[in-house]
Order: sequence, then structure tokens, then C-alpha cells
Amino acid sequence: MKMGMRARLNQTLQRVRFRMEQMSLQRRLFAAYILILFIPGIIVSVYMFNQLADNDLQDEEIKLRGALNIEAINVQNNIETMERAAQLSISDKDVLYYLQRTGEANASELIELKDNAISNIIRLQFNNPNLAHIRLYSDGQNVTELWPVILKEHRVWKEKWYDRVNQMNGKELWSFERTDKEPLQWTESTGVVSEPKIALLREIEYPTGKHVGIMEIDMLMQNFFPNVFNNQDPGQSRMVVLDNEGQLFHGKDSLPKEMAVGELQSQLAQRLPAGGLAPELDKDNVESASIRFAVNGRDYLAAYQYVEKIDGYLVNLSPLEAIFKDVKRTRNQIIAAFIILFAAVSVATYFLNGIILKKLHQLTESMKRVRQGDFHIDLTIRGGGEVGELAHHFRKMVKKINELIADAVMKQAATQEAELRTLKNQIDSHFLYNTLENIKMMAEIEDQRDISDALTSLGGLMRYSLRWTSDYVSLREEINHINNYIAIMNIRYEERMGLTTDIDSVWLRHEVLKMSLQPIVENSIKHGSQFPRGAMRQLVIAITVVALEDSLEIVVEDNGIGMREEQLEGLNWKLSGSMNGMRAANGSDGLEHGKGGGKQPVGPVVTAAGSLAAGVATGDAGGIGLLNVQQRIWLHYGKGYGLRVESEEGAFTRVVMTIPLSERNA
Repeated sequence: MKMGMRARLNQTLQRVRFRMEQMSLQRRLFAAYILILFIPGIIVSVYMFNQLADNDLQDEEIKLRGALNIEAINVQNNIETMERAAQLSISDKDVLYYLQRTGEANASELIELKDNAISNIIRLQFNNPNLAHIRLYSDGQNVTELWPVILKEHRVWKEKWYDRVNQMNGKELWSFERTDKEPLQWTESTGVVSEPKIALLREIEYPTGKHVGIMEIDMLMQNFFPNVFNNQDPGQSRMVVLDNEGQLFHGKDSLPKEMAVGELQSQLAQRLPAGGLAPELDKDNVESASIRFAVNGRDYLAAYQYVEKIDGYLVNLSPLEAIFKDVKRTRNQIIAAFIILFAAVSVATYFLNGIILKKLHQLTESMKRVRQGDFHIDLTIRGGGEVGELAHHFRKMVKKINELIADAVMKQAATQEAELRTLKNQIDSHFLYNTLENIKMMAEIEDQRDISDALTSLGGLMRYSLRWTSDYVSLREEINHINNYIAIMNIRYEERMGLTTDIDSVWLRHEVLKMSLQPIVENSIKHGSQFPRGAMRQLVIAITVVALEDSLEIVVEDNGIGMREEQLEGLNWKLSGSMNGMRAANGSDGLEHGKGGGKQPVGPVVTAAGSLAAGVATGDAGGIGLLNVQQRIWLHYGKGYGLRVESEEGAFTRVVMTIPLSERNA
């Protein structure tokens, strides 16, 4: 058995040795470099850093929990103080009788009540300086308010806790309040609005089951949570309070300025368990819980304790940056040592490479000469090894490049000769114009006015389409071209097409892209005129111009068959990404390179129709198409401009073309 294991080990070592020998020199050096330095360094560093970090985290967590325990004792004492004050406030039967009395009290009764029972309550408050208010609210009609203790219940009807207190059947309700409002005032701008408070609330029932009023015992949070609201040094831990509604309370200057309080509140509300108990914890172990999170890009450790009585959390935060300060110092020292070691090895490797890889440098220089266009080189490197094999293949590659260049020159010469022959055989466009003019004159002689007008429109179409001296024309020229196009279409469709324009003469001089409106009109006629059989309905196309602050909207609208909502959404979606869509449709980027090194739009790509554009949604082909128009607008003006389509099935289709307002035509 031992012999078999030894044989397998030898085979494994042989395979590793064989693969190392097959690796390139660069990979072998890199592998040795990692084996010698990186792997041991990484293993030792990771282990050491983890141990140091864990120890520091444990120490800091113990400190945070100790501070929480002290604050929890303070909170418990304040809870008992407020509960004791609540019990003593309604222990006087004269007060209870007064709150439920059925008849109005005379002046002497009120004076006696104020001098005795009310004075006792006020004295109770003064004897407990942490208490802010003791208030009894009554809904009795015959109860007269005795400020500051007995008040009418209607003064707190709008408080968020009012309905909850009345539903708790005499049980305590603890409420966290952002402001200490004065109930005798109607606005929140009065009272100590800058200081939050915590309120003990309870319904007063006397006898049991009969609602008499509501009792409120208030204590400012700076007294209730003394360690939370005391100013702390920036480097120390910070203590905050989170209530059962996810609201965060803290001292005015207790949190550092760089901490995003809103993000901290969100993190705590999400991470702290609802109801005060984490699923994995029991009630006896709640105080030992802690979490880690990041606020505004900085990591924090937080120990929290749930205070069941007030249904809130005490949270003690400590920035991990301070905790890991010593760990980072040790890490930086190790990194500095590694850098020095790596620098020394790199310098040694640099000089060794100058000796070992001399032939490789010669090959590199030869490659640079080839890159600069010198294909007539004489590479003298011979022999085996990786560098010799690379030089052999490089010589073959240079030889093949020279052969391909010679073939390319011959093919280019043949192509130019073929183009010259093609140009010689092209028909002069003036010959076509003159021929159409002669046919027109013959039609007029024969009094064939329809044919003459059609030939006039056809000639205008041909001149406009073939005379492409610029990508821009005036809007007047584009409209004239559309008029000729409609005239030709009326011959085909028996005068069922109509064109109306409502354009101020100022905008007729404005420059637009040539052949940008004609594809829209073409698709309107092709797809918008597909009315049901027997419907004698004329397709009317209206072109208007709307001037905006820094752009023009050219609106082309028809009264055709329109589109369904899903077709319209699909069309606008394709128009918004038409550049990618056209590239995919053409198998290229949809552009061809011109002489100036720029790019020009090519060909019909995908047509748009249905009323004006359903062809895009159906994949119909014919005409330049809305996608091509959209691409040309983006290429010339940028993606801030372009087309959008509006339609209603059976009613209309509207295409709005937005182009920039030309400064010389504005």
C-alpha cells in the first residue's frame, strides 16, 4: 500500500514538473515569485489581522455593553419615578371626584381644590426635578381647567397617541415625542420645541370601566436618557435611542457632523429585530446583541439593548475606524516591509532580465520596426527555446504580410479600373430630365394635362432626390418635394390623398435634413390609408410647425387607421434605441465611412409604418423608414432630439420631429 501511494506521489510530481516545463518563461518566473513571497505573506497577514481585529472587536463590544447597562439602570430609575408620580397623582379622591363631577363647582370649591390637591401634585413635580409636566385631561363638561395640572381633553384630541390610549383600557402607553408642546397653545411654534420628551400616558377610569380622562407624565429625554444626550468627544462611542416607530433620538452634538443621521436611522430600523427580540436570542440574552453596518461609507459596531417597558432600543455606536487603529498601524508596517522586499526583488529581476532575455529584446525591437511600417527586416535570432521559436514564427508572419500587401495592391488596382468602366457607362442624369421634358411637351400638345402634371411632379421628385449637394435643405424645399410626392400618389390612389400645411413663413426658411419628412409621409400613405373595404374616406395629412424656446417641433399627423396601444409602445421603444436596433438589423453599425474620415448614414435599414409607423413593429421593409430618420437626426443633432409617435386606433397617428433651432434662421 505504501509503495502504491509513493508511486502515485511520484506520478503527481512528474506531471507538475512536466507542466512547469511547458509553461512560458514569464509564467514560471511569476509562479516562483508567488510561491516564495506572496502565498506565505498572505497567509500570515490574513491570520494575524483577523486575530488582532477579533480581539479589538471583543474588547470594544464589552465596553459598549457596559455603558449600555449603566444607561439602562438610569432609564429604569426614571421609569419608576414616572410611574410613582402617575400613581400618586390620581391617589387623591378629591381629584377623581372633581374629574367626574356632574355639576359645576363654585369658587370656594375650586380654591380649596387648587390649594390642596393641585398643590400636592405640583409639589410632587417639584420634588422630582427630572419631571417636566404632570397633566390630567378631563372630558367632563362641568370641569374647570386648573392650569397647569387639570386641562380639557379636547386639547389633545389631535395628538397621535390619543386614540391608542383610549383603546388600552387603563394600561400604560409610553410615547416618544420630538417636541414638548404647550397644550394651551394651538401652534407647534410655542413651548420647548427644540427638546424631545418621553410621555407616560394612561386612561383614568373611575370607577373601573368608566372613562374620566387621560393622565400624562412628561420627562425631557435629556433627563430620561442622561448618557444619550450628553455631549461626547468625537473619538468616543455614541449612544442613541430608537423608538418603536423607527425614529432616532440623540443629543444635539453627540453625533459627528460627517455621519448621515437619516441613513443611520434607516440602517438601525432595518437591522434591529422588530418587537425587541432577535429570532436567535431569548429575553435573558438581549443585552449581549451587537451588529455591524456602514453609514455614509464608514463602518460602525453597535451594541443594543431592548427596553421592554418603553418598547425602544438603547444603541451604543463605535466607529470601526478607531477600533482598528492599532491593527491598521501593524498592517501598514507589514505592507511597508513587503514593499521594500518586492522593490529589492524587482531591481534584481530587472538586471537579470537584461542578461537572460537579451534575445527577446532584439525580437521586440524588430516588432516595433514592423509596427512602424518597415517589413524588410533581417532577424538573426536562431536556435531553439521559446525566443528562437517565436522569432521563427515572426519571420513567417512578416513574409505572409508582404504577400498579402502585394495581393491587396493588385486587387485595389483592379477595383479602380472596374469603377472607371462603370462611371463611363452611367447614364447622364440630364438625359433623363430632358427626356421627361420632351414627353411632357408631347402630352401638352395632345392636351393630356393629367399626364403633363404627373410628369412635372415626377421630374421634381427626381431632381430633388438626385441633386444631393448638401445634407440640409430649407423646410420650403422639403414641403415642395412632399407636394410632388402626394401628386404622384393621387394618380395611383385616385385622388384619395390630401395634404394641408400650417407653417409660418418664417419657418419655411429654416434648415432641415433632406428627405427627413418624406419617409414619414410615405409610410402614412402606405399604412394609414388601409381603411375597411367600402369606406370612401380621404386620407388627409397635416404638417404643422411649433416653435419652442430653443427647438422646433415639426408635426406630421394623419387621420388614418392608427395603432393599438401595444404597437405604439413597441414603436416608441424601438425609436428610443434605434441606433442599436439599426446596427443589429444591418449586421454593422449602420454607417459607412466617407472620405473625410467621418461617418454617413447608409441605406434603407428598417422601415417604419402603421398609420405612420406600424412597419417598425411588424418588421415591414420599404422606404428609408423612421428608424433611419431617427438615426440621421441623432448623428447630425445629438440624442437630445429625434422622433416620438402618438396614435389612437381608428382615429389618428402623429409623428413629432424635434430639431434644434438654427441660430441664423431663428
